[in-house]
Amino acid sequence: MKLAAFAFTVGVAMTTAVVSVTPADAQMGGGHHRRGDSGDQKSPAKKPKVDERAYNEALKTIPDSKEKFDPWGSLGVSSAEKKPK
Repeated sequence: MKLAAFAFTVGVAMTTAVVSVTPADAQMGGGHHRRGDSGDQKSPAKKPKVDERAYNEALKTIPDSKEKFDPWGSLGVSSAEKKPK
C-alpha cells in the first residue's frame, strides 16, 4: 500500500512539472526566423521628436488643485482623527 501511495505522489509531481513547463515553452516565441532572410536589418522606426516647449506649455495649462488629493479619503478617516507623527 505504501508503494502505491508513493507511486501516486511521484506521478502527480511529474505531471505537475510537465504541465508547468509546457506553457513556458509555448511562450518563448522561437525568434520568428523566415526562410530566405538575408540577415540585413531594416532601419529602425523613426520616433517623433518631443517638443520641449510644447510640453512645458501643456504643463502650464493644467490647473492647480485647491485641495490636496487624499487617496484614502473613501475610508472615512478624517484628518482630525489622524495621529500626528
